[in-house]
Amino acid sequence: MLNPQLNSNGELQHLLALRDLPKDIILHILDTATSFVSLSDREVKKVPLLRGKSVFNLFFENSTRTRTTFEIAAKRLSADVINLNIAASSTSKGETLLDTVDNLTSMNADMFVVRHSQSGAPFLIAKHINDHKRHHLHVVNAGDGRHAHPTQGLLDMYTIRHYKKDFTNLKVAIVGDVVHSRVARSDIHALKTLGVPEIRTIGPATLLASGLSELGVRQFTNMEEGLKDVDVIIMLRVQNERINSALLPTTQEFFKSYGLTAERLALAKPDAIVMHPGPINRGVEIDSAVADGSQAVILSQVTFGIAVRMAVMSILAGN
Repeated sequence: MLNPQLNSNGELQHLLALRDLPKDIILHILDTATSFVSLSDREVKKVPLLRGKSVFNLFFENSTRTRTTFEIAAKRLSADVINLNIAASSTSKGETLLDTVDNLTSMNADMFVVRHSQSGAPFLIAKHINDHKRHHLHVVNAGDGRHAHPTQGLLDMYTIRHYKKDFTNLKVAIVGDVVHSRVARSDIHALKTLGVPEIRTIGPATLLASGLSELGVRQFTNMEEGLKDVDVIIMLRVQNERINSALLPTTQEFFKSYGLTAERLALAKPDAIVMHPGPINRGVEIDSAVADGSQAVILSQVTFGIAVRMAVMSILAGN
């Protein structure tokens, strides 16, 4: 079956998920982002790679942080950016997702950055575009349901490579609500593709995903065991709607068993880095002393995220 993300020449046409993305394309995105990292300072002049192109941010689900980083990235590439809060507009009036896409396509859109609460929505849009042979149009998945968040996965890979240089001798632990996390899925697929030999997930049994052992992921319900000698710790945000549900008793209980404290961090390698997709819940999944400590690279992730999103957009639509 043809990969819906690639064109007939095997080049990136859409960025939908990291699961089936070839290693050389992932590395090409990371390498391209390197040239933009120095541009992450706000004073930098624009790079005219997307001048004359129109990028539509289609957010059917709220996310100020992700939308803002995509907007900054597109503007630094000199694109015209149109933000649409679809949740409160056309689809609430009965228009279908693909009707909305068709209408925006007729407004000379070049790229759709799509965030949706339903898994698979960006794939549906990409298939619609491919079926109609609109080869100038590109779709970037900015998060769909529990399924994938590929640019977050890529910026996480960029961060790991920046601090650890090489993927092939690392132990990486992903901690928290794995079962509902599209970030965890994207990270695991990218880590596997890039040759990380040991991936661990840590959390309560109710929040660990089934089927990960088939990918060679080691699952731990004991935080201390899971963190022993790891090089990278990726903390996941605890979704507030899960608190006090059957899956998760209270924030205090979660922090007591799975919160990242200085004592627990000491079980990892001395030079281990601490990551988090944000926004962080202090005192729930991570202690302030750790979040603000020397091993945390959370703010670097935000900076790298802009550069990675610039890289994705410039590779897709930058001629």
